[in-house]
Amino acid sequence: MTFQYGTIVKKTEEILLEVTNVKQEQIQTRILGIAPYEGMQAAMERAADNNPDIHLDVYLGDLEEGVSIVREHQAEDYDCVISRGGTAQMVQQVTDIPVVEIPVSVYDVLRTMRLAENYVDQYAVVGFPNITETAHTLCDLLKTPVNIVTIHSAKEARPVLSRLQAAGYRMVIGDMVANTVARELGMNAFLITSGVESLHEALEQARSVSRIFRRLRQENRILSKVLGEGAGSLLVLREDGEVYYPQNADPSPELLTLLRGKIPEVPAHGTLQFYHNRTGTLYRVVAQKLPIGGARHYLFHYDTAPIPVRPEKNGLRSLSKNECEHLFSSSFYFLSGALGELEPKILSMAATRKPVVILGETGTGKEQIASLLYLRGTQSSKPYVVVDCAMAADKAWDFLLNHYSSPLNDNGLTIFFQNFESAPEGRARDLMNLIQASDLAGRNRLLFSCTCPEGGGMPDSAAKLIGQLACLILTLPTLRSRLDEIPSLASLYLGNLNLELGKQISGFDAHAMEQLRRFRWPGNFTQFKRVIQELATITDSYYIRNTDVAEILSRERALAAPARQEETNLPSLTLKQIIRQAVEQALQENDGNQTAAARQLGIGRTTLWRYLNNEA
Repeated sequence: MTFQYGTIVKKTEEILLEVTNVKQEQIQTRILGIAPYEGMQAAMERAADNNPDIHLDVYLGDLEEGVSIVREHQAEDYDCVISRGGTAQMVQQVTDIPVVEIPVSVYDVLRTMRLAENYVDQYAVVGFPNITETAHTLCDLLKTPVNIVTIHSAKEARPVLSRLQAAGYRMVIGDMVANTVARELGMNAFLITSGVESLHEALEQARSVSRIFRRLRQENRILSKVLGEGAGSLLVLREDGEVYYPQNADPSPELLTLLRGKIPEVPAHGTLQFYHNRTGTLYRVVAQKLPIGGARHYLFHYDTAPIPVRPEKNGLRSLSKNECEHLFSSSFYFLSGALGELEPKILSMAATRKPVVILGETGTGKEQIASLLYLRGTQSSKPYVVVDCAMAADKAWDFLLNHYSSPLNDNGLTIFFQNFESAPEGRARDLMNLIQASDLAGRNRLLFSCTCPEGGGMPDSAAKLIGQLACLILTLPTLRSRLDEIPSLASLYLGNLNLELGKQISGFDAHAMEQLRRFRWPGNFTQFKRVIQELATITDSYYIRNTDVAEILSRERALAAPARQEETNLPSLTLKQIIRQAVEQALQENDGNQTAAARQLGIGRTTLWRYLNNEA
């Protein structure tokens, strides 16, 4: 890359004139935001929308991940960086751009402690000093005895939380590091989020410190324009592989690693050309040496082109371990800690190679539990294949049963036959014959799921499957059988929704929780998750209103009413028989608990006993 001196001077004069003609009021403060969780990312973007003189680009990343993001973007013309806690402190060490830390207020800590108290009496506060110093002050003022532990690096989090877990703590509140590690250890956790006031304070400080960097930002723009804007992307690396200058370039970590590895191959004279294929994109790269100030630098010019990707067959999917981890991490079981007593049984089954049949009503999370069996099993380094028997068309079945490249001909996979009861009878028979004739269950890990009707027994297809393959049986509980856990499940999921939606909801109005406990939940955990998510979305206060709960549950009852009408034939019954049927149904929905059934029906336990014994 060579330029004539006169051309450079002329280009520089043009750019200087362009920059000086820009009115001061049109210049925006450019801020790079690093958010440790999704809710803060959304809240930062909303706060910036109310400040037209601020241009804010927010990326999701915590600690080392946040530092990597800043390293990748620090060559761009940002005036400052805003972040929170330990991430802000780490970023200050790797960039010359001023860093503004989003404060954690006393109210932020108090609100999270109150939310945690809705779940358990005993919990610990774990975090960096910006969290724990505020917690100490708050607990001293309120005279509240809380175990507060300060960490100074991400490496300290796991041993600290392991000791707390061994001491009997099931709940912690803290920053993103403590929150993440606690969930990995199977503990429940609440993240201390920063409120809107803290974000506005950080933006105001960022606006102030950025003014002194305006001149430097303009000079960088001049340099970028002088270099010119060619097609593709330019990236200049130092000899040690660090980024010296990017132009229209935002390389992925994988591509950056590849370019660094090519540095020894770049010739002293001439160019090095090569191609790289990554996730359906073809990179064409040209590299050459570039002396700058007597030191060796390396210029990489690359452009991209998409590669056509063959779509997957309907009803057949192949997932990696990372994709399965994402699938389970977004499930209600993970977000609310709802596995409960089911977890030891799942872990025991995951350690074996026996086929497993997962049974449960609609909405009990059979797909998510299957992914957990794969993740905790011995085959998690190999692909995870899902065959949705309800979606697979004839071509998909033909491919699966007859094609040489079918996953059924592979070894060491985990294959999940979802909705097995929906497989056509002939296809199910052919599949069973193939499994037994080819030792498929010995070569691969097989998982099946079958949907059981509400209040009904096991489907015939599941019974045949279990008998022929000697499968292990995993029956998922209904939400109706766990009504006493609804307050804790709702509080834990609400904590996650606060992060996702950028809200600070602390709980439910009086009687709102009782309505949730009395509802029969025909759609189980899927329906419960959807309802709580909708309530959190429409709520504009710190508590979910009783009226909103009543309205949404009324709609849910109306949606389920046609199915309930088909189950009963009330006009042919006497009033006494109708009452007796209602009592028996309430008992069934509450697993024989007469107190809970009476509460659901709005009658006393003595009255319920009289109806059962035909004395009323």
